[in-house]
Amino acid sequence: MSCHAEAAVDLPLDPQAAWDAVMDWNGQSDWMLFTRVWATDNDGRGVGGGVAARTSVGPLGFTDDMVITHWDPPNECTVKHLGTIVRGTGTFAVRPAANGSTFTWSEDVIPPLGALGRTAWPVIRPTFELMMRISLKRLAAVIAR
Repeated sequence: MSCHAEAAVDLPLDPQAAWDAVMDWNGQSDWMLFTRVWATDNDGRGVGGGVAARTSVGPLGFTDDMVITHWDPPNECTVKHLGTIVRGTGTFAVRPAANGSTFTWSEDVIPPLGALGRTAWPVIRPTFELMMRISLKRLAAVIAR
């Protein structure tokens, strides 16, 4: 059973430019909170492409290896999280909006610790989504530069 989290931001870019900005894996390191991201297999492009993300606070952290399972530029990319800490899927979606594009980041995670993790999700989700929203505000600031 997965647990859903989602955040969105409006970007003053046409969908292709928004896609290019959010799918710059290395560039995500500039806006994704506490995380350094890089492409692995197939330069992080297309189904089967790979991505890795190192999330850390001080000396504590983990690396999240992912494989792209859905690739539909400039609309949507879904990755499968392959680790033991983070499992499930994450999706980046870009949609046209009145003043550019809306970028939505969603995660369907399988929390660690089984039933205990699922039971704790309602307490964890608000903080998880807050961190997603802060990251998306940082993305908007990077784009505005």
